[in-house]
Amino acid sequence: MSQKRDYYEVLGLSKGASETEIKKAYRKLALKFHPDKNPDDKSAEDKFKEAAEAYEVLSNADKKSRYDQFGHSGMGGQGGFGGGMNMDDIFSQFGDVFGGAFGGGGHRGGGGTRTVRGTNLRVKMKLTLEEIAEGVKKKIKVNKLVNAEGVTYKNCQTCNGTGRITRVAQTFLGAMQTQSACPTCQGAGKMIDKKPADADNNGLKRQEEIIEIDIPAGVEEGMQLSVTGKGNAGPFNGITGDLIVVIEEIAHDTLRRDGDNLHYDAYINFVDAVLGESIEIPTINGKAKIKIEPGTQSGKMLRLKGKGLSSVQRYGTGDLFVHINIWTPTKVNKEEKELLEKLKSSENFTPNPDGSEKGFFQRVKDMFQ
Repeated sequence: MSQKRDYYEVLGLSKGASETEIKKAYRKLALKFHPDKNPDDKSAEDKFKEAAEAYEVLSNADKKSRYDQFGHSGMGGQGGFGGGMNMDDIFSQFGDVFGGAFGGGGHRGGGGTRTVRGTNLRVKMKLTLEEIAEGVKKKIKVNKLVNAEGVTYKNCQTCNGTGRITRVAQTFLGAMQTQSACPTCQGAGKMIDKKPADADNNGLKRQEEIIEIDIPAGVEEGMQLSVTGKGNAGPFNGITGDLIVVIEEIAHDTLRRDGDNLHYDAYINFVDAVLGESIEIPTINGKAKIKIEPGTQSGKMLRLKGKGLSSVQRYGTGDLFVHINIWTPTKVNKEEKELLEKLKSSENFTPNPDGSEKGFFQRVKDMFQ
């Protein structure tokens, strides 16, 4: 599959473009590559769909925010329409953008009717830090509305199948005519004629579906991925809504996350801090050995470059920071206590005012050898 172009690049805009600029840019491209102006031109049709996909994301405040922060990865690996919408879907959802340029408000089929969009579904997904580090494919079961089989339709009697209600009001300027979507059929222009027993008044029924979701590496707690066309079906064979996946991160036993970086608290004993030692620490995908230099002080931080998490925007990999803590025993036996008292009585046990030692490290080394 070819790499998707940046949505702002598709519309010829900068990242800070306003809502008005986004709509204006999309309308310009949509009119240029409209199928009615470019019959049997596959290239123009692809560009028309590409522009619609970019507009579908950037014209939606929530999706635009996720895209600005996470790029195409924030769209659940699908982005925009994916494979879930066809040309008629584009006309029905964004027909108002075309105005009267192609008649019927850009909606193929005429009559002023519109396709009703299904509602979005929202699910929470718990992920371990290991899954977040590598990216993962997850299968989830959702209970969603789908179109029931055997449903037949008839024209709405309120609007006579037009999907619009026309009202005329007398004002001091004369008669003013306005149009609005039919409240009975929600602008669809049709109603249910016959339906099976398990269908509701919109021709929909509940059904479980197993959906596979591609989770990119580096996602974060609270991030929302949008899987296009996997939500509830729209009434009267309308547009299917989206599946919104909210990420929940399971806390790791030993590692703490801070963006793309990881942190680990390493506890060493007093002797190792004085003499130096090599210790083993956990990483997100195994273990690593690090060297504790002689004379290491509590609170020192070591950095393991590239041992953190991959950026969800693929800008690189974070680091693992190891925080050194010197562990102090709470209980000592008689022999250990005598040894410590002997150290305490030494004038070299007390550091100089500037923090330097008075030969203390060598004395400790001699005592323990």
